[in-house]
Amino acid sequence: MLKFAVSGNTDVGIKKETNQDSLLLRKYSTCFGEVVFAVLCDGMGGLAKGEVASASLINAFRNWADENIMTSFTKDGGINYEEVQMKWMTLITSMNAKIKAYGRQNGVSLGTTVTAILISQKDYYIVNVGDTRAYIISDALYVLTEDQTLVEKEVREGKLTPEQAEKDPRRSVLLQCVGASENVYPDFFYGETMPDTVFMLCSDGFRHEVTAEEIFGAFNPSVLCDEQTMYSNATCLIEANKTRQERDNITVALIRSYQEG
Repeated sequence: MLKFAVSGNTDVGIKKETNQDSLLLRKYSTCFGEVVFAVLCDGMGGLAKGEVASASLINAFRNWADENIMTSFTKDGGINYEEVQMKWMTLITSMNAKIKAYGRQNGVSLGTTVTAILISQKDYYIVNVGDTRAYIISDALYVLTEDQTLVEKEVREGKLTPEQAEKDPRRSVLLQCVGASENVYPDFFYGETMPDTVFMLCSDGFRHEVTAEEIFGAFNPSVLCDEQTMYSNATCLIEANKTRQERDNITVALIRSYQEG
């Protein structure tokens, strides 16, 4: 039976007056064993009321979890992908309309990215809109999601290298986000849950100024032995981002799987 250690850190950063990132991180006990549900939303950078958009979407996912988490699994304890995808699509589509309506009524522009992950004893399922990311860390650091950004699209088309994309001034230009797009088309990803693995969700502000090598060094499973270490190592990388003049809000969530006993 797998158990999970979890930790979440968020920081307003050195430039912004408000933290537009919102994070939900929960463990549940089920008849199939422990499961974890995490959601990270990044309210849209310079757009007014970004914190309202991100918090609203987090609350919607919290309500979904409270009502549906126990019925989201198959008889063998795996995730019911079809059921969860339908519910998440409906939730995101509904919140896209509600956030747009709020913006029109209040004369403001607002929106949010979202990355959500449900992790069972057997597998994991991810939904993504925008450029918050999910990673898995085992023998190396692997990105599980695909950024819905202009530069990532150009990387896939062969117009930019990944190295050029990291430094491109358009790197934060999103192709879509919840609340600011006419229609939203989420991406879904899934895979097998293994012991001694770390899942990481982060906003783009966390990953601009630290390297993949630094993230792996701080967050690989052999280092993250307990939740206190998870929190302190995340704090160290957040402070490194700030020292290197990262101007965005900075948020990271960690989930480590381990074999009970």
